[in-house]
Amino acid sequence: MSRKPFKATEEQKNVIAHSSCAFISACPGAGKTQVLVERARYELKEMSTGKGLAFLSFTNAAIFELKSRLQSEALLLNPAFPHYVGTFDSFIWQFFIASLGIPGQMKAPRLIPDMDDRVIVPYDKAQQLTLSCFDRVTGKMIPEKAKLAGFDAASKPALTSKYEASARQCRERFLARGEVGFSDVRAIVKDHLTNLPLSAKLSAALAARFREIVVDEAQDCSPADIEIINWLRAAGIVTKIICDPHQSIYEFRGGVTDQLFELRNSFHQSQRLEMKGNFRSNPNVCKAIAAFRAPGEQDPTDEPVGPAANDMTPIQVLHYSGNSIPISIGQTFKRLVQDNNLSPTDCPVISSTKDAACKAIGQAVAATTQDRTLRLALAVTSFHAGLEVNVRKQAMESLHGIVLELGGKMKEKTYHQYIVAENLKPEDWRPTVLDLLQKLALDPARDADADAWLARARVDMAPYLGDSGGSIAQKLRKHQSLGEILTCNPMPSLRARTIHSVKGLEFPGVCVVLSTTTCKDIIDYLTIGKPAKSAEGARKLYVAVSRAERLLVIAAPKSQGSRLVAHIKKTGAEVTEIILT
Repeated sequence: MSRKPFKATEEQKNVIAHSSCAFISACPGAGKTQVLVERARYELKEMSTGKGLAFLSFTNAAIFELKSRLQSEALLLNPAFPHYVGTFDSFIWQFFIASLGIPGQMKAPRLIPDMDDRVIVPYDKAQQLTLSCFDRVTGKMIPEKAKLAGFDAASKPALTSKYEASARQCRERFLARGEVGFSDVRAIVKDHLTNLPLSAKLSAALAARFREIVVDEAQDCSPADIEIINWLRAAGIVTKIICDPHQSIYEFRGGVTDQLFELRNSFHQSQRLEMKGNFRSNPNVCKAIAAFRAPGEQDPTDEPVGPAANDMTPIQVLHYSGNSIPISIGQTFKRLVQDNNLSPTDCPVISSTKDAACKAIGQAVAATTQDRTLRLALAVTSFHAGLEVNVRKQAMESLHGIVLELGGKMKEKTYHQYIVAENLKPEDWRPTVLDLLQKLALDPARDADADAWLARARVDMAPYLGDSGGSIAQKLRKHQSLGEILTCNPMPSLRARTIHSVKGLEFPGVCVVLSTTTCKDIIDYLTIGKPAKSAEGARKLYVAVSRAERLLVIAAPKSQGSRLVAHIKKTGAEVTEIILT
């Protein structure tokens, strides 16, 4: 199908033709990808220096879409040199880490994505804590994170010191092998940039290769990322930042909020551009989106300018009773989707946690457990129920990790450490894992109950048992929650998604589920600005509701539903209410 000719708005034209550094504020559905394609077309037509363009973002999905569009329109070759299209992480790894190494280390650096999942056990039978509970620089335990894992550092100072010593020794061993995690990468980059002679050579090299670097989705930056962006600007490279500060939802991993506004203010007024036209959502959705911005930022609403601009489907608010998320949410949403002639497979149920979204459609919730039997069952069920590539990929890796555990192969290594150390490629293990996944699929003819499935699973997994001791029955023990996972019966077609997983995507319709534990505080924040701790929760909802093109359904506890409706109606949006029984 041919793409319709692109007709840019005046705001988009200003961004496409802007030749110097810029901070670009873009609302949801602003057509950023098309603008970046047109910016590349404009610049490549005019450029005669031989220097390249770099387009960076923070998700593989966003990069895949942009790269596909650039290649389909013959603006980018493969390989792309001297241009670069990739994630921000891959960019700094290639140009700041792989090429420069680790200060004081001779080993070539190797990235271990799950480094922070490494388990710290200072003595036999001690409680397990992950490396993420310890500060990367000081080695000190982070009390808040340890407490979430069930360890109270304040009441156990002597034991805390043992954990900290063990964590430091782990990091030293990993660093000596050249193994670094994502948190290490930013620290190493900072070391390089504070080395002034090295920093000067690197800036000259990058300025010689790139004429312009565009950082999309910059609301996903960490403070360290902003330091790198400012360093690129200081190097004399035209640097453009595109973001929507209201979509900053990565506070848990060091994301930024106020720092983005400080970054914007560091640009000259003539370099601050905006794209306020929403090509995605209908007028009522555009108004509802504004309701979930921070107080003082809720007016004016964005202008609907796309195909849905004349669609007047109202917002639907579902009021549910009790403290638990009922399946009637999914049932009602499916009916609304079909009434609007949409496909349920295209319209996800979204919540801050997978737990809430799963409950709304009657799907088993992923257990937060280290139990191997439950992890095995979850890998099998999520693979066979998964409609998304990433879900199936994660299920395959999870099962592969269990196979390695049974064989006693990983020992003290994380899964990705082992994969890197053994130089394993997907083709080395995926055929075996795919065969296992087919064998382990729930079969009603043979699996009368959870015990029957487990007995069969033990037979299929026994060949992978190593010589570390223990039988397969000891390695795969019975668990009371196994039946719940295996016998889940989610509603056909509906999919449960987390807010983080749909960021950057769009759907004809979405159902956003608010929980009883957070709803009141979030509405308080949206109406009076307090409590401040709920600011990120509000931004998550902003991201969630802005995914909708035509149909936006919000499920809220009955105790807060009327307040939510009143708040949304202040924007002028039409809202229909449904009381669930």
